[in-house]
Amino acid sequence: MGSFRRSQQLIAAGYARWLSRLALRASRITPVPIRGGAFKVASRSSRSQQSQFPRGFFSSRNQQQKETGSGKGPPVVAPVALLILGGSLIYSLYPDDELRQARIARREKKKDLKDVKDSSQPQSEDTAWSTFSSGFERFSNITDIEWSTLSDRVADLILPDWSRALPGQIRKLQRELSMKEGSLANEIWQEAHDPLIHPEIQYSAKVRVSDELCDEEKEFLSRRKKIATAALAKYLGLDEKDINPDDVPTIAMCGSGGGLRALVAGTGSLLATQEDGLFDCITYTSGVSGSCWLQTLYHSTLTNCRLDRIVDHLKSRIGVHFAYPPAAFSSVTSLPTSKLLLSSLVEKLRGDPKADFGLVDVYGILLAARLLVPKGELAVNEKDFKLSNQREYIKYGQNPMPIYTAVRHEIPDISGKASPERAKEIAKQESWFQWFELTPYEFFCEEFNAGIPTWALGRRFNNGEDVPPEGNDFHLPELRMPIMLGIFGSAFCATLSHYYREIRPLVKSLAGFSTIDGMIYGYNEDLEKVHPIDPAQIPNFTYNMKGKLRFTTPTTIYDNEYIQLMDAGMSNNLPIYPLLRPGRDVDIIVAFDASADVKTDNWLSVADGYARQRGVKGWPVGVGWPKETDSTQKIEQQLEAAQANSAADAENKVQQAKTKNDHHPSEPSESSKHDMSHPEDSDLGYCTIWVGKTEERSSEPPPPTKALTDDSLSWHLTEPSAGITVIYLPFLTNPKVEGVNPGTSDYMSTWNFVYTPEQVDKVVALARANFAEGKDRIRRCVRAVYERKKKIREDREADAKKEMYRRLVRLGIAHRLGEGDHFS
Repeated sequence: MGSFRRSQQLIAAGYARWLSRLALRASRITPVPIRGGAFKVASRSSRSQQSQFPRGFFSSRNQQQKETGSGKGPPVVAPVALLILGGSLIYSLYPDDELRQARIARREKKKDLKDVKDSSQPQSEDTAWSTFSSGFERFSNITDIEWSTLSDRVADLILPDWSRALPGQIRKLQRELSMKEGSLANEIWQEAHDPLIHPEIQYSAKVRVSDELCDEEKEFLSRRKKIATAALAKYLGLDEKDINPDDVPTIAMCGSGGGLRALVAGTGSLLATQEDGLFDCITYTSGVSGSCWLQTLYHSTLTNCRLDRIVDHLKSRIGVHFAYPPAAFSSVTSLPTSKLLLSSLVEKLRGDPKADFGLVDVYGILLAARLLVPKGELAVNEKDFKLSNQREYIKYGQNPMPIYTAVRHEIPDISGKASPERAKEIAKQESWFQWFELTPYEFFCEEFNAGIPTWALGRRFNNGEDVPPEGNDFHLPELRMPIMLGIFGSAFCATLSHYYREIRPLVKSLAGFSTIDGMIYGYNEDLEKVHPIDPAQIPNFTYNMKGKLRFTTPTTIYDNEYIQLMDAGMSNNLPIYPLLRPGRDVDIIVAFDASADVKTDNWLSVADGYARQRGVKGWPVGVGWPKETDSTQKIEQQLEAAQANSAADAENKVQQAKTKNDHHPSEPSESSKHDMSHPEDSDLGYCTIWVGKTEERSSEPPPPTKALTDDSLSWHLTEPSAGITVIYLPFLTNPKVEGVNPGTSDYMSTWNFVYTPEQVDKVVALARANFAEGKDRIRRCVRAVYERKKKIREDREADAKKEMYRRLVRLGIAHRLGEGDHFS
């Protein structure tokens, strides 16, 4: 009897399942004639496909008719009704244990969810993770709703084929982020407490307040000097034994921002310097935006510091848009990439109840899915997802030290002040942009003269010490690289002023819109205070440290637990500032500029104001400007206007000089397009060199530094008073490389995120050809700086010997009778 009852239950269960599927499609079943006058409903393959994707959200009636091959006919209503009634009767008599257990499980699940919601209601408002998980739960539920209001024809037109899998992928992602037992989020959070996986969680961190470099960087410099000495001997064709390490110039390379254009062009430029031998001589690299992505790839297991491998990696990974849903969802829902990509989200929100997860963070995760994941995805390495792990590539000085950059936009609150003059004075006292630098060793801000270890990035700080999130010895793991990639390249977080400057040429060209342009641009100061998209937010390590930092620190920084960081290109698209930091003593700066408008947005001139503010000696005055066509009177006026009476005044003038540009770097002007296409007609050239003076400036404005010609190159560089040398290489067109033009090629846009392998090869070839135009001048420049440092050292040693001899003479020790002279 028991076996009979069990067999009846199985029959009833299968019958009920079949009837339920049939009932859902009763309104659209059409008969298909077969032999004997009978009708069949649908084929097995059609039913399985329809059960996977129910109609209403993805499938249309037309699509199903195509799949089944059915024609028109009257619906089978009566048989279906009888079948449903019969099935319900059998199911009521013989209920299946499996179905009963599933029904009970669903009720218990709803009860558990209600209990959890009720117990955590007071805490949900204060927890970043609960806010995120509940919001994502609501979002995933939306994908389960049937879009019955849309007609089938409209659904066919607006929904692509890949959208059919989206609800399932979103639901899968929601399950993995549910923090339930066995979920991926729970596994990530459990591993966040494992010191074998995250050694940094064992150590507490403190804010280091100093104007000196950290000890790790000092150790790196001493080791890198030995490597650079051998490389310089090879580069200049000298014997290494004849080179004194003190004579080796400190060379730095910086790459501009510009998205994938800067990444691909920068790779080609550095590859050319490596092939020429110059790259091995440098000590620092610094980047903005896409150049930061380049540094990340170079110091990773993907390439193992091989620039040629970066080219191959880019050709295999950036042919698909980073936000293409099928590829993006595949990366975040499939192991092993999902665990590494989602760790940044889980650790940030789960470990900090006040953390924020915004568009920049999502952007960074999607970027990392394309850039930090190799072809095939299985060889992805966890080491590449922490910036501090890059110490392995520089700890012996075997590679240059990378410097990543980001800026914070300080907007002073000047409302309610006594007078407009007083309000402006308060605004001048606050720096509009604070530059933050990140190295494998330290996260530092020169305006604050303070920093923290890179492995402590992402922790909350109070009064100079980190705050454990759970009140015990547990500390959060380091903030992951996907979040940082988003910050480095978050140019879309620009102010309304930047956005308007991008479209201003179009507005001015329209008839009757010049007046409107004047009205809008008249409120430019207000537009500079509004960010339509919020920058990324990370904990503020200077929180509650009032009175302990440098006087240039904005007063508002002490009261904020968090700071917002964005693309440093909002301040200067060339990361020269970190290279001028005291202690680094850079002699030669090689600047590769792949900005969209290398002429209109002259970022070198902006760095001049920074050098004046910081009191940097040896910076070329007026580097990059004024043009040779400017009159002497205009030059003097520009230089006089650039003078500053105080540090705050200098910072304000730098900002004013930058905002005078009419064009945003994402869209070149017509004149700049011509100059980029015809370098022979412009004043840029493939390789332009300036050298500064270390002599004190007089009260009169000094004449601007002229670009050095081949005839005057060695003479100026070997002068004892020569200062910092700037070698500027803009990304221009070259007749030796056909089919690629930075000024007119559509795929060269900053906002383009897809490059075909052929386009990658063309951009790399252009960058290499441009460097070849000036590589001989660069070698002569490096040789001249080396000879100058050598002569200065030899003169210093000779003077020291003379001074010692004079001292011995004064003491009566030198040349005494009876001690070896021929008169004794």
